[in-house]
Amino acid sequence: MSSSHAEKDLDNTNCSRGVWLVKIPKYMKDKWVECPGDVGKLRINKAPGKVPTVTFKSSENLMDSKTPREHKFILHSVKEQTLGVFSHTVSSGSSDAVVPETEKLFMEGQVIQKFECQPVVDTYYLNQKREAVKKAAQPCRQSMFIQRPVTVYRPVATHKHTIELEERKKAEGKKARDDKDKVMEMLFAAFEKHQYYNIKDLQKITRQPITYLKEILNEVCDYNVKNPHRNMWELKPEYRHYKADEVEAADDPGSD
Repeated sequence: MSSSHAEKDLDNTNCSRGVWLVKIPKYMKDKWVECPGDVGKLRINKAPGKVPTVTFKSSENLMDSKTPREHKFILHSVKEQTLGVFSHTVSSGSSDAVVPETEKLFMEGQVIQKFECQPVVDTYYLNQKREAVKKAAQPCRQSMFIQRPVTVYRPVATHKHTIELEERKKAEGKKARDDKDKVMEMLFAAFEKHQYYNIKDLQKITRQPITYLKEILNEVCDYNVKNPHRNMWELKPEYRHYKADEVEAADDPGSD
């Protein structure tokens, strides 16, 4: 067996001693770690035929405005549990083993009582909670007087590019429907330069309302729904007069 899992002797001299297991709040643990001396006094009140009451009072050097000064111990049953308290001491010598050879193990006792430490709800505790609630309710932001005005950038209702767009629209005027033949002439002239056009480009060229332009395009053009010219318009075959078609027609002897 390796040295890290080697068996060690356990000092069980105090195995028959009864000990209390107490669960304390975190703020008490922090105070106890910082305290160099006694942390408080434990009081046990016994009454005939009743369960003894256990209270704890913190020492004067641990009391502040945030920590309750008195606590009560709430008893929990340990009849169905077997609990023990163990301790160990490790020498200052350096060793790579998990359980060094110089480590000593002790059994401090068997848990006979299990408690939970809770603050006593008295006038002092209620005043503390009331002050904590008031402090939490105070707004983090407060109004202050200033000596000089602060530069504030107010929102602009109309931006520069919006004004330019409105002026351009006014200069161009409202789009009116031209004669259908005139619009078709502009379309044919445009398609002599390029075979495919987007609807926005055709609208800029003809300067016609989009609804009216689509009516004319549906008569003389086909709308592509597949790649590579998706969402583009092109002339129907009967309206095309490209140079390639003219050359083929000229070479065809039966065209006369």
